[in-house]
Amino acid sequence: MPAAACAYAFVDGALERAEHLREDPAARLALWPQARVLVLDDAGRAPADAQGRPLAVHGAQLAADPAQATWLGLDAQGQGWFLAEDVAPSALAAAQWLDLRRAAAAWPAAEATAFAQARALQHWHRRHRHCSVCGAGLRYLRAGWLAQCIACAAEHYPRTDQAVIVAVGAGDHLLLARQAAWPRRRWSVIAGFVEPGETLEQALAREVHEETGVRVRPGSARYLGSQPWPFPGALMLGFLAEADAGPGAVAVGHELEDARWFPREDVRAALERDADSADVPGEGIVLPAPLSIARHVIARWLQDRAGGAG
Repeated sequence: MPAAACAYAFVDGALERAEHLREDPAARLALWPQARVLVLDDAGRAPADAQGRPLAVHGAQLAADPAQATWLGLDAQGQGWFLAEDVAPSALAAAQWLDLRRAAAAWPAAEATAFAQARALQHWHRRHRHCSVCGAGLRYLRAGWLAQCIACAAEHYPRTDQAVIVAVGAGDHLLLARQAAWPRRRWSVIAGFVEPGETLEQALAREVHEETGVRVRPGSARYLGSQPWPFPGALMLGFLAEADAGPGAVAVGHELEDARWFPREDVRAALERDADSADVPGEGIVLPAPLSIARHVIARWLQDRAGGAG
């Protein structure tokens, strides 16, 4: 029986990385003519047709040097996938160029997942042009997966920043917060990056207390799942946790505009609203879009409360 589809984006249909082919340029060259190539422009956008569907580009259609393309992997049918970076939009007869967020809402899951992988690698390549050891330039090896310093030979690998995202409950209330830059009705759960020397549980407890003054009950954190979040290069690790005391005063930290406890019925109503209505005048809060693991952890919190958990 096939695995159930994930509730959020950038997970389903992930490519088989086929890491051994990173060391085999002849094999990659043989795959190139029929391979799918994710072409990204300087802004990280991919080509699409007039309906927003992905434009299928194959290696044989491109003048790009396959040796300079980044190897992404093999799909379930054994077709190779590559990334070609910083291509001028005029090089392809695309009806439009979509950023990753728009593509995640319009593309099949497998193609959106490949786009997310490609966009994260493009960001790493563009932000890592010089050696952090000696400052000299870098050259990319292993089909785009290794940056080696041309002077000191230090090796640099793609970096993923771990971040926790946690739905903190207290009885029938959920802790939600918002940033000033968000649409007027948007609220979400607490999130933050893991610092050196921290466990994930320590990181979520620290972030929740720093941003809201709320203490997480020791031992209450439950891991739910993870989501690559290439905006630009994070891995979101989703948790549920319980507050150490009932819903009380909240002390808003410097990164937030507001934080509050919301009753279960308000959370249920918010999940039923269109996530795109956050900037439209109206009653009630609006939660993150379905592509985000944030919405999933909120929905899971509500599901557990309906079943009597907590």
